[in-house]
Amino acid sequence: MPALHTRMALRGRDFTAAVVARCVAEVPFYGELSRRTLDGEVTRSITAVHDLLLRALREDGAMGPGDLTRLIEWSGRRAEERVPLEAVIAAYLIGAEVWWQALAETAEPEELTGAGAKLLACLHAAMPAVVLAHRTAQEDMHSEDKRVRRALLTALLTGRPYEQLAEAARVAVVGGHEVLALAFESNPPARLVQSSLEAHAGVPVLMDHVAGIALLPDGCDLSGLPESLGKDVGQSVFVTAAPAGGPAAVPSAAAEAGRVLELVQRLGRPPGLYRLDDVLLEYQLARPGDALLRLAAKLDPLAQHAYLLETLRVFVDHGHNRSRSAAELCVHRNTLDYRLHRVSVLTGLDLAVPAEARLLQAALVARDLV
Repeated sequence: MPALHTRMALRGRDFTAAVVARCVAEVPFYGELSRRTLDGEVTRSITAVHDLLLRALREDGAMGPGDLTRLIEWSGRRAEERVPLEAVIAAYLIGAEVWWQALAETAEPEELTGAGAKLLACLHAAMPAVVLAHRTAQEDMHSEDKRVRRALLTALLTGRPYEQLAEAARVAVVGGHEVLALAFESNPPARLVQSSLEAHAGVPVLMDHVAGIALLPDGCDLSGLPESLGKDVGQSVFVTAAPAGGPAAVPSAAAEAGRVLELVQRLGRPPGLYRLDDVLLEYQLARPGDALLRLAAKLDPLAQHAYLLETLRVFVDHGHNRSRSAAELCVHRNTLDYRLHRVSVLTGLDLAVPAEARLLQAALVARDLV
């Protein structure tokens, strides 16, 4: 169709301007670009596609291997520039609509059917290649992004230089963080955990899924995190948190969160959110040594009386409230009082004496730890 090719070539400038204008008006990504970018790279790309469509009018084939190679190269570059795939597809479809409108206005009736068939053939050949090239480039970038982010988190956790890695990962790490240690019943999909954390934080989250360590920005509300994360992954979760005032404090905060996580699991605490202040006494008692063993030994006289140990634990857990303790144990108040008296007789520690009551409470914790 040499004659139609010549007439359509004269409309190149109008075609490009119309496609750019519609992309800006209809596709949010292009609407946010600067005028310089639109007049530069975007205009050059649309002009190049116009040239491919013109060549299809002039030649027998719709699109040759060389044309597809150029489209694949352009699509890879768009992906590397972080252009969303949906924006790329929208631009191609807008271009096809504008091209068809120009054909309808320019072609003779006997030319229109063939020209339309060539346009559809071009789209049929181009779109799968564009999508595949874009996705391949995105996957390559995603893999590289994950590698850089893992390296960045490792640098922060080990106190090594991190500035260049942070720049490469496009992650702001200056300022405070909440360092989290996570433990699940089983191993949920890493992508699911990552997505849930990022949805909660509202920003990209650095996470080591093997070690179960994550960095969230300072000021992020963690109160509902165990519930939302547990719901997303379909299982209960332990979350321990420690503040880091800056990158230099991340290693010590991670160590603190890890120790608290280990402690609450050893103590048989239920899943949820814990900080050091929640287990401060237990944390101190967990330091190994003869004192811990001697403290736990205070309850050895109760070892053969499991019901007395249970009674003492319930009584302590309910803040020495006899009514609630008796209700949980399903016993009469007089029975509870008798059992507590037996505890005092066997251990030599009187629950009515505040100092000795505190010692018995600490002994319970020590017994859980040894």
